[in-house]
Amino acid sequence: MERDPDRPVPEQAMLARFMPMHLLLDREGRVLGAGPTLRRMLQRPDLAGARFEDLFEVRAPGGAVTADQVLARAGHRFRLVARNGVRAGLRGMGERLPDGRMLMNLSFGIDLIAAVRELGLTDADFVATDLAMELLYLAEANAAVTRELRGLNLRLEGARLAAEEEALTDPLTGLRNRRAADLVLARLCAARMPFGLLHLDLDYFKSVNDTLGHAAGDHVLEVVGRILRAELRVEDCAARIGGDEFLVLVVKRVDLQVLRGIADRIIQRISAPIPVAGKVAQVSASIGIVRSSDLAAPDPVRLMALADRALYAAKRAGRGRSIRLRSAAD
Repeated sequence: MERDPDRPVPEQAMLARFMPMHLLLDREGRVLGAGPTLRRMLQRPDLAGARFEDLFEVRAPGGAVTADQVLARAGHRFRLVARNGVRAGLRGMGERLPDGRMLMNLSFGIDLIAAVRELGLTDADFVATDLAMELLYLAEANAAVTRELRGLNLRLEGARLAAEEEALTDPLTGLRNRRAADLVLARLCAARMPFGLLHLDLDYFKSVNDTLGHAAGDHVLEVVGRILRAELRVEDCAARIGGDEFLVLVVKRVDLQVLRGIADRIIQRISAPIPVAGKVAQVSASIGIVRSSDLAAPDPVRLMALADRALYAAKRAGRGRSIRLRSAAD
């Protein structure tokens, strides 16, 4: 198409400098020129002469297809998406020039970040007065700070959970400690959940410390911890609540035969000789058994008192055995 030499034509170099996303169309909506950034997005070597509707899908105004319809319906504002699959929407303003040609100036709007990443755009692809890259840098800095804060929060949460776990764990045996046992017992009572309680104390443990030393005593306690973990389920709770004193909470099991079976297996395993640095430590265990159903209204203090009485009844009966008091009055 020949140009009328008397018709003023905006210099392409000037348009490219000040409007790197411009699109210049003839009266029929065919491309006369385009800014370098828009060319980079459209990625078409035969851009000149291409029809507007073949390059873009109009998202707003609704019903518009051609460039002429866009300008007629949009009040000079519109939204487009390129048909070549680039995942970045375009916003624009347009004006019909006095000679009938159409000039559109486009931008990426909120899709700037996606466009920059997909097309590899830099400062050179935007006009010097455009704040797009500054906003992008700000968004990326904000994202980086957000990621760092999220990572910090995860680390702090991990540290908090680790500290809580440490605060509830006996460092020698790896079992729960007295504080954890009290919390679990209180929770079970409050929930009215049935459970069995085994109060365990080692027999002859003092003689191990006196004859073999405290290191041997610590080893015995570690072995007892492993035995208790092996005999219980994940939902149960085994805790070291004193020097050689342990508490076992067996959740949802109140059948006396089941509880006695657990207690007897624990006693049998603890009574086996424990090798310690070429010598042998020999201990046994006495266990008092209580069930949550032994009290009309389960209460941690009363249950522990009842279990304590049952434990010392087992010791008085000869040690190395388990006893369950028939009632709170026994």
